[in-house]
Amino acid sequence: MKRTNPRSANGHRRRQLRARVLAAYDTCAICGKPVDKSLRTPHPLSAEVDEIIPVSRGGDPLAWGNVQLTHRRCNRIKSDKSDAYARARLEHRPQPRATSLPLHASPW
Repeated sequence: MKRTNPRSANGHRRRQLRARVLAAYDTCAICGKPVDKSLRTPHPLSAEVDEIIPVSRGGDPLAWGNVQLTHRRCNRIKSDKSDAYARARLEHRPQPRATSLPLHASPW
């Protein structure tokens, strides 16, 4: 059984939604920096339309309330995770491992 990509199932609506997002927003929803809309796709700072709730997790790729403008780089970092996860990765805030927590020994 072949599964189709829901983003391309209705290409006309997706292109309309993409044009609407590009016209409405100027800054990346993840990093907050301006998006240069003249850059084309392989460039890491090019504009992409990202789903807030990923399609793989049940999000609607054609709903206006579920899309946002992002940089290609930010969208790749986010992948199918949350915006908060991507922001933490961009700010290089690593989660401490249990073995790296300070050990307090008793003087006795």
